[in-house]
Amino acid sequence: MTMEMVIFGLSWLLIGIGSVFVVIGAVGIVRMPDVFTRLHAASLIETLGGGALLLGLMLQAGFTLVTLKLAMILLLFVFTAPVATHAVAQAALHQEVMPKLASDRRPHQAGGKSPEAR
Repeated sequence: MTMEMVIFGLSWLLIGIGSVFVVIGAVGIVRMPDVFTRLHAASLIETLGGGALLLGLMLQAGFTLVTLKLAMILLLFVFTAPVATHAVAQAALHQEVMPKLASDRRPHQAGGKSPEAR
């Protein structure tokens, strides 16, 4: 087995893993009940799905200028996707969008009272 075959197989494995994460995340966006869980699914697509796809494409491209461009896109994803997801979640909290929880486990700031006692 030559090195080219190993790189070819690894690149397609990464592309396949990335594609699976993108599909799972897309189903999650459609099926999740509220904005916060949908953001989690979207961040899964951006970081894991996009990252694995870009790494697989980088292996396919070899050591060329295309690989450098794909690496720059990957760095852009890694640094901006979590920040954008966090900003959207903070905006939703600022607009008082409440998550759908079976029980509220957050610490309460209004005198330490539970929501039922207020």
